[in-house]
Amino acid sequence: MADPLDVETFARPGQQRRYIAAMNRLAADRRPATPVRVYVSASPKTVNDSNWERWLARITEDLPVGVDLLHYRSAFGESAYDWDTLADQLDGLVVIGRPKRLGSRVHFLGPVARLELRSLVAKKPVLLFTHNLGVIPVVDCMSQVMSPADAPRLKLIAPKRWNRDSRTLHAALDALRPVGNDRPKPAPDEGQSDRAITPCAIQSRTEQVHV
Repeated sequence: MADPLDVETFARPGQQRRYIAAMNRLAADRRPATPVRVYVSASPKTVNDSNWERWLARITEDLPVGVDLLHYRSAFGESAYDWDTLADQLDGLVVIGRPKRLGSRVHFLGPVARLELRSLVAKKPVLLFTHNLGVIPVVDCMSQVMSPADAPRLKLIAPKRWNRDSRTLHAALDALRPVGNDRPKPAPDEGQSDRAITPCAIQSRTEQVHV
């Protein structure tokens, strides 16, 4: 019997096309000298882990040069947690979940991380950070909302045969690339009208990403 997890992506072809087109639109609309801000969502336990700085360095390496990386301490400091205000200023999100075990492709997000992901997944590039594969677009992952009902968590499963040559990853990284980093802006996919590739087109991801 075929393994349903033995795939390169859990997104359907149409979802991938819409996602890539929407990412291309975000990249094409980016203006020179505009900062690109990406928030790293992580639990307090993860932030206090001795490997935290190493993980941040790895994420920095995976993202385009020039991206401003934010996290709870740098974004809020001693201020109150105000996600809605910060989210409006972000260009992308990287979530760090709790792996089921060392090297696992299964990652669990707590209630806060789930809500942060949910607020941006239909608008901006949202990536899952995995220790063995690096960053993976959430659109490529299988998702499952988990109990408890009053504070649901989210399980994300990375595809077994996912690889870094993924078109969705390249499109997401291009959408986060500051203008002027020696790369021309990508053109929209052929056959896609302007209406079809506005950021709202990313909304189709929620068909696959149950958040």
